[in-house]
Parts: sequence; C-alpha cells; structure tokens
Amino acid sequence: MKVENKPIEVIIVGAGSRNMNYASYALKHPEQMRIVGVVDPNPLRRAHTAERYGLAEDMVFADVEALVARPKLADAAINGTLDAQHVSTSLPLLQQGYDLLLEKPIGIAEDEVLELHRTAQAYGRKVMICHVLRYAPFYVELKRELEQGTIGDILHIQTEENVDFHHMATAFVRGKFANKKRGGSSFLMQKCCHDLDLITWFQSKVRPVKVSSYGGRSYFRESRAPQGSGTRCLADCAIEENCIYSAKKLYVDQPLWPVYVWPRYLDGVRLSDEEKLESLRTDNPFGRCVWRCDNDIVDHQAVMMEFENGSTAVHNLVGGAAKACRTVHITGTKGEIYGELEDGFFVVRYPHLREGGVYSEHRVDIPVSRDMHGGGDHRLVEDFVRVVRGDASAQFSTSLAHSIVGHLVGFRADASMVSGKSLQIDWNSLLLK
Repeated sequence: MKVENKPIEVIIVGAGSRNMNYASYALKHPEQMRIVGVVDPNPLRRAHTAERYGLAEDMVFADVEALVARPKLADAAINGTLDAQHVSTSLPLLQQGYDLLLEKPIGIAEDEVLELHRTAQAYGRKVMICHVLRYAPFYVELKRELEQGTIGDILHIQTEENVDFHHMATAFVRGKFANKKRGGSSFLMQKCCHDLDLITWFQSKVRPVKVSSYGGRSYFRESRAPQGSGTRCLADCAIEENCIYSAKKLYVDQPLWPVYVWPRYLDGVRLSDEEKLESLRTDNPFGRCVWRCDNDIVDHQAVMMEFENGSTAVHNLVGGAAKACRTVHITGTKGEIYGELEDGFFVVRYPHLREGGVYSEHRVDIPVSRDMHGGGDHRLVEDFVRVVRGDASAQFSTSLAHSIVGHLVGFRADASMVSGKSLQIDWNSLLLK
C-alpha cells in the first residue's frame, strides 16, 4: 500500500535505546511518521512508550505473536529487538504485511539472514537495514567523490574501527555482547557489520568473492591480569585506584554507559552514588574485573577481501583503543581518499609532479553532527518513510538485498578465522536477486 500525503503509521518492536531513537523521528516530524503501537516484554517500557506517543490501550503488546494475531494495524514496523531475535520476530511481521526497518546485524547466522531475504521477496515486503553510516554526511560525500570518478577505479580499500577501552570493557568484556552464546553475535558482526557494509557500498556492484580473517582474544583474559587485581573492582582489588578499567571510575566518577550498567535505567530508575557503589561491589556484572569475566569473543580481528574485479580490501577491528574512531583510506588509479569520521573532513590526493612536491590535495569538509553515527540515524528514518510511501526519490540504500552482501562477508570472515582457511563466496549458488 502506498501512503501519499499523510504520515506513515509505525509500530515499535522492542522499546530499547536504539529503537526509541529511531522512533523519536516521529516527534520531530509528525507530518511524516506516527507511532501507533509498541511491542515489548517489559511492562514499564510499554507503559512509558504508550504515554510518550499517546498509544491506545489495545495497541500495546507484550510480544510479536500478540501483534500478528490481529489484522495488520500499521504500514510498517521498526524492529530493534536483540540480535538473536531479529529474524524470528521479523518473519511473522513480513508475513502479516508490514514493511520493516530492522536494526543491524540482520541476524546471527548466514542461513537465517538468507531465509529472511527469501521471505521478504515472497511476500513483496520492503525491508531496510539500519546501516546508518550510509546516511552519515561524511560517507555520503565520500561516496559522491567515488561516483564522480575523482580517484579513478578502486584498487584497494582499507578501513579501521577502533573501539575505545571503556566501550570495549563495558559492552564486549563485561556486557551482553561479551559472550557469543549470550549476545548472539560475534564482535565483528555486532560492531563492524557497518564497516563491511560500507566497503561493499563503496565498490558499488562489484561483489566480494574471497574472504580471509585472523584474530583472537589476546588481552582480556585471566592470564593477562595484573598482579594485585581481584575478581571485583570494589571488593578485592588492590590496584583499583590506578586501573583504567576501574568500575568506579568508569561508571560512577565519569559516569559512562548508564544504559548498559544500571538496572532499569531505561525504565527511569536512577540510583544514588552510594547505591551504584554497592551494586558494583556485590552483584552487578559491570563490577567484575575485566580480566576475569566470561567473555569469549575476540578483542581484535583483521578481515581481508578480494573482489570479482581483482581489487582488494582490508578491515581492522581493534578493541581497547584510547580514542574511538573510524578511518578510511581508498586508493584508486588516479588518486586516493583518506579520512576519519570523527574529524569531519577527508582529504583527496592526486599524484602531481611539480617543483617542491609530488602530489596535490584538497580537503572536503563535512559538518560533524553530534547525533550518533555521524548524523545518519534520522536521515535513515527519513528515507524509510519515503520507501514505505513509494516515493520515487527514496534512496533505499540499505535495502535487505544490498545489506546482505556485507553480512555474508562478515559471516564468512568469522568462519575463516576459526578454520584458518580462505573462503569463497559463490553468489550464483545463493540465488540472490
């Protein structure tokens, strides 16, 4: 169904922080999008969301099964459930007729991602993935330079994501993404499916055909624990005062990552400093020593790709850096582009023999937004609105079909790292359209 001159109606599936950020677009642009329902197992989050968006009592659901038991109630859904639930909650939504904006990663395994793609095709549904960096002004301008042929044909792409030490300790050592069985996704797929997607986007219609990867858990393990460290920062650690991973320093003194660390923070519960310290001292998982957690994911990984035209790419994921940043360096037949997302500019260089130099360059400035992901979040939602309406101006850049390419690279990279073998991607056998 095409929606022309009225706001599209959307149901929130999973009222977590990411989904609520996407949904907030409706508060800024009510003429374009209206939230009409919510699905979440947490009664407090359901109540808060219903109050915020003025939802009718019969449009509040504890699970997707209750939603799809009724006739289609909106134009689309925004699915921000946990990684392992993405596909299982999306399939019934597609079957019931909802178009879908789905948080990344699409799923936690290659086979279920392909199943989602087949289902979307079979039911004729529009699915966009939240690869918000394709909508961030920094990467939009960089892509424009590539499309204009500024640096010629791409020969090699090198990208890097540095996860800073406090984010690494919080989300990927102490937190829910630290253990693959508990979190569902690998470190690479949870943190860098954005980057792998960007690489395949830069290459346009040239697909990757070979993937190799290496990595490991080298630092955040018990054998690397400093002398004097204990099991909990505030219980039995003799070096807490001088440790950069001190739970007190990170989560009370700073305070960083409250949504992760404090129980029911998203439900509006606020603890005093004394309550926080007691929580970290006793049963809060974020009070554990970073060298003595149940984490089993890698803390660094390198991914290498070869494309069908012979060009190559490398992505490096590094956990524990001093500064969080994403970098990109693309070399072409006529020049190169180098930039760092957080800087708000990139540099285009060309070989140029002249007196006093061998190259010339120009700088492309991009205003850095304070919005998360370089300002791409709400730009993505804006395009999703156009897609659902059937607007011919929609970019539909992060369609499921486009986004699958980078995901398959990631799944094959993780398999390569485990097997120690380079793996092929036979696109014909996958029957992707």
